[in-house]
Amino acid sequence: MSQDNIFREVDEELRSDRMRAFWRRFAPYVIGAAVAVVVLVAVNEGWSWYHSNNAAQSSDELYAAFDLIEGGDLPAAQTALDKVIADGSGRYPMLAEFRKAGVLAKEGKTAEAVAAYDALSSSLDNVRLRELALVLAGNLLIDSGSLADVQSRIETIATEGNPLRNAAREALGLAQYKAGDFAAAQASFEAVVNDPLSQSTTRNRMGYYLAQLLSEGAITAPGAAENAATAIDQIVSEDAPATAAEPAAAPAATPAPAAPAEPAATNETEPALE
Repeated sequence: MSQDNIFREVDEELRSDRMRAFWRRFAPYVIGAAVAVVVLVAVNEGWSWYHSNNAAQSSDELYAAFDLIEGGDLPAAQTALDKVIADGSGRYPMLAEFRKAGVLAKEGKTAEAVAAYDALSSSLDNVRLRELALVLAGNLLIDSGSLADVQSRIETIATEGNPLRNAAREALGLAQYKAGDFAAAQASFEAVVNDPLSQSTTRNRMGYYLAQLLSEGAITAPGAAENAATAIDQIVSEDAPATAAEPAAAPAATPAPAAPAEPAATNETEPALE
């Protein structure tokens, strides 16, 4: 038993010596790695705090610029937006650039506003934001540019599957109408009307556009008449007061509902032609 104890003690001493030797050899690396982890965490937390603080400041400055725009002080708003663009953090400089282009348009500086939107469309990394800039530029060019100017920016956006397709189709249709290409304008407006994802307010505007084309005699296709009449009927039904809806239900209770149906359709269609 005594020999076993001696061997055990010797074995423990050897293991202890090996552990001390191992620690002396690798201790600097272990301590260095631990310090590096602590430093990295501290730097990351510090950067997050700094970034969040700057982002909050940029947000406050941007909203202050918005208040100046609402108050009509456009020169001061431009100065405030330029500061956010130069010194802001996060996405706030990009938002300030969009708003600055809008202020330029509001001041009547259409060419400068279009140039600002064009610059955004070529510099942003988000494809949807690039397309938004092109649609906004196309809208400004409806009155100040040519059909080719509008088409070069938004024609590829006015396609199925694009989230901005209906905004692009509306701008394209208005540019086609201005250029005298009424058939193309009709097609653009009807594409919006026939889109099941179109909002009711957007569909209503298309109804007005188609009704205008019909009243001018620019289009005579039956499909256009149907779309214009349907859209205007929807506008009228949405704008009509609730009390006006009660008499409309009376013909449905009469024994012969088919008789009043034809005059009703005629009366609804004729205003669209005027």
